Amino acid sequence: MAQLTGGDPSLLRRINSAVVLRALRDAGAATLTELVHTTGLSRPTLDGVLEGLAGSGLVVEAAAEEGTARRQGRPARKFRFHAESGHLLGIEIGPHRVSVLLADLDGRLRGSASRTVDEAAEADDRLAAVRTVVQEVLRRTGVARSTLRAVGVGSPGVVEADGTVRLSTALPGWTGLNLAERLSRSFRCPVLVENDANTAAVAEHWKGAARHSQDVVFVRAGLSPGAGSLIGGRLHRGFGGAAGEIGALHLLGREATPEKLLSVTGEPLHPLDEPAVAEVFSLAQGGDRRARRAVDRFMQRLVHDVAALVLALDPELVVIGGWAAGVDDVLEPLHTELARYCLRPPEVVLSLLGEAAVATGALRLALDHLDEELFAVESTITARR
Repeated sequence: MAQLTGGDPSLLRRINSAVVLRALRDAGAATLTELVHTTGLSRPTLDGVLEGLAGSGLVVEAAAEEGTARRQGRPARKFRFHAESGHLLGIEIGPHRVSVLLADLDGRLRGSASRTVDEAAEADDRLAAVRTVVQEVLRRTGVARSTLRAVGVGSPGVVEADGTVRLSTALPGWTGLNLAERLSRSFRCPVLVENDANTAAVAEHWKGAARHSQDVVFVRAGLSPGAGSLIGGRLHRGFGGAAGEIGALHLLGREATPEKLLSVTGEPLHPLDEPAVAEVFSLAQGGDRRARRAVDRFMQRLVHDVAALVLALDPELVVIGGWAAGVDDVLEPLHTELARYCLRPPEVVLSLLGEAAVATGALRLALDHLDEELFAVESTITARR
């Protein structure tokens, strides 16, 4: 990109475009007079900015509403952000399924699709399933692939900033895979890849249980638990993207893994065997003593893992997701034990988004990327004031 100087007219045009676009997106629709008041720009300047934004497809003239016409003359023209001019995808790639959400440029959901995937599927087969589900949702909604502006992806593992999965024990062939690069072959737009617990944390902050909290820990509870955290409302990834990998805490001097703790036979459960896990919890609820002891052992370990994050980050809120969120009375032991370890125990709640959390958070990543693209100049100028 050409270097911009302080008086560069192109920089001024970009700033004005970002300001007007933000005003229209916030207002829904606005007249020229309303935009003059909101933005502080002159009418001639606004005319030029709107012409440029209309040429790019980001702004259109809003249809006149019934009953709003003036008695004499034509009604004032209104303009709006053309959210339908492009689309965003949020994709979850998990051990057992692939899920896709399609939205417009305002983040409004247009369609969704999912497909079951074998937990033993190799990387190429899993990626083929992603392409199939994406094609399905595009076909159902009549959306052209060329209108995609950004794609967000949530998947298990330690994910580096460039979208490479540095380590994943959940998906065969995933470790070392440059997931962003592989998926980019199917899209002509940016592909942003993030750890699944991180995307779920973003989702809960956007549309779920953490909408009114800025310092949040989301725990994706399971036999291989993971966590995502927001500090000041912003995702905390850590230096190498490994923040929140609480599934490795058992290595710190404790030989018993979660798979062993929840076993009632002496043989470790498979970390991805959800039916076996559900059976243990079902037996415990039915009064089986061995199952009850196994669940108690597992819950104690989960509490310790969560407490480690709470003590380090001091969050306002802890959100419990994953399959453990569906377990009866899962919150009570967390409340009780966190009160023992923490000076100021956080509020603990269940996820409101459930299985949709990862794909929803991935969609938010795509929307954030779009916002950065559209409003980066405006944000930079505001930050300098």
